[in-house]
Amino acid sequence: MYFKQFYDQKLSQTSYMVACQQTKEAIIIDPKRVLDEYKETADAEGFKITQATETHIHADFASGLRDAARVFGAKLYVSDEGDENWKYQNVPEETVFLKEGDTIKVGKVELSVIHTPGHTPESISFVLTDRGGGSEEPMGIFTGDFLFVGDIGRPDLLEEAANMEGTTEEGANAMFDSLKKLDNYPDFLQVWPGHGAGSACGKSLGAVPLSALGYEKKNNWVFKYEDKEAFINELTSDQPEPPSYFAQMKKVNQEGLPEFKMRKIDVGTPEVLPGQLFDLRSKEEFKEGFKKGAINIPYNRKFLQFAGWCINYDEPMTVIADPDLSETLQKDFASIGFDNLQLIVPSDQAEQYFNDSYKNIAPEDFTENAEDKSVLDVRSTAEYKEGNLNQAEHVHFGQLQDKEIPFDKEEEIYIHCQTGVRSAIAMSVLKARGFDNIINIEKGYAGIKEALR
Repeated sequence: MYFKQFYDQKLSQTSYMVACQQTKEAIIIDPKRVLDEYKETADAEGFKITQATETHIHADFASGLRDAARVFGAKLYVSDEGDENWKYQNVPEETVFLKEGDTIKVGKVELSVIHTPGHTPESISFVLTDRGGGSEEPMGIFTGDFLFVGDIGRPDLLEEAANMEGTTEEGANAMFDSLKKLDNYPDFLQVWPGHGAGSACGKSLGAVPLSALGYEKKNNWVFKYEDKEAFINELTSDQPEPPSYFAQMKKVNQEGLPEFKMRKIDVGTPEVLPGQLFDLRSKEEFKEGFKKGAINIPYNRKFLQFAGWCINYDEPMTVIADPDLSETLQKDFASIGFDNLQLIVPSDQAEQYFNDSYKNIAPEDFTENAEDKSVLDVRSTAEYKEGNLNQAEHVHFGQLQDKEIPFDKEEEIYIHCQTGVRSAIAMSVLKARGFDNIINIEKGYAGIKEALR
């Protein structure tokens, strides 16, 4: 048997390839939309990707399931659990719909299906047994967004991101029951989750890429609860705010997306810039001069996690960036279901558009008469609850485009996050909304606390 884990750091997302080395057949599990890595691995190892499957309809990235059928000719296997609201649409006729107890055979490797609802109603997990290796015992379980290292999948995404009322409590109840199914499996069973630290699909995911069921039973908080009500209360409290693009992902992953294909993106400096404008320069460069209306999301490893809060899927996009990033940006945006990048304005030619700037203030200067200043805290709710300035109003940075801002536009407002990264994004969003009298607090709440000592 062959096994490989693929980890996308930008999305904190994990996918897998399993192959039978005797028959050279391979399956990919929870594939992301850009399939290059799977093809490269299969070609290098001499495998043919004959099958593809996923654990559930994903909310945090664009699935590559249907593209696996188009590109590799792979046969698809998808969940048939859950009600009519959670059925896959627009999949090939030969797609196999799975129920608990079904088995996928990849040569002499078997994946047995168990229904593990809670994160979503249709969620399934796959228990792997290497029959070709002579084993009668299962080796591991692909848990998707059911069980993570150190955590469990959140049950509130359907309600928070897709506005499906009442689904949080239903999901939490189902999750408690799904956990009990793991009592039937040995402690040596490896746990292969769908996400790692940084994902918004749970609240305390571990950074270790895999685990063992016995280890999780001793160390993962979710196994400490025998009382269902206490478990539900803990599971549903203090979950991070889900990025706004999650609702879009649920829709497109259920219905399907066009095949991803690389395009030639226009590069230039036209008089009119099409659609929404993202400025990918550093916050330090942006602060000194920018086009009002541009959203500043620096291009780094957290780019997608931040950009997903701000993208309008109904508009084309212009970016201010290095044109050499064209292919990388297309792949990045494709991974969250956005295929409408229209123009790249080279960073070193963008100054002609700049008509605005903003100010920073050192935390030591801010703390002088701080109680008399209007403050907007743009951290997460959990961070805000852990400690905040008494006079601060709170709006999560990712919700500034849509939520009412609790200040007048003419009022002088001081903006902060935890360390100064998200507040810089917030400054660009607020500027775009017409808040011109705003000042960014360097080093954020951490700097303020240090200055107050």
